Amino acid sequence: MHIRALYPGSFDPTHYGHIDIAYRAARIFDEVIVGVYDLPKKTLLFSIEQRVALARQAYEGAENIRVAPFSGFTVDYAKEVGATVVVRGLRLFSDFEFEFRMGLANKKLAPEIETVAIMTDVKHVYISSSTIREIAELGGDVSGMTPPFIVEALKRRYAELNNPRVSTQA
Repeated sequence: MHIRALYPGSFDPTHYGHIDIAYRAARIFDEVIVGVYDLPKKTLLFSIEQRVALARQAYEGAENIRVAPFSGFTVDYAKEVGATVVVRGLRLFSDFEFEFRMGLANKKLAPEIETVAIMTDVKHVYISSSTIREIAELGGDVSGMTPPFIVEALKRRYAELNNPRVSTQA
């Protein structure tokens, strides 16, 4: 039996905590789709195309992890791609409360899909995309939180935002 899991998120940007969860999920499930949500209810730094490209680079070479953009309900996308599991990462107690409520709502919408929460490795507990964005915007070092190519993408993006005449060519 082939078990496909969906690991959804905005991944703005992808960081080592995300990467850790996806690889650990890939050891549990036959296939993991990292679903990059196109329009979360938050301000985004990177476009959907940029977030997908960066995520694809993060998982380059992973045999059973693929990256795809999606929109709409997570469970609808899970059904569309044949995923029977939604993977969520847990860092803090506050994450548990949010993910618990979301898992119950998803169960109501799609009873056939299970939610599996994977606790982050302790070395990644402090990492979040919003923290990375805040530090990078102020010129701080985020190299211990996200891969080098994302560090460079952050530098380019903030240079572009601070000087709109800077090219977005990578």
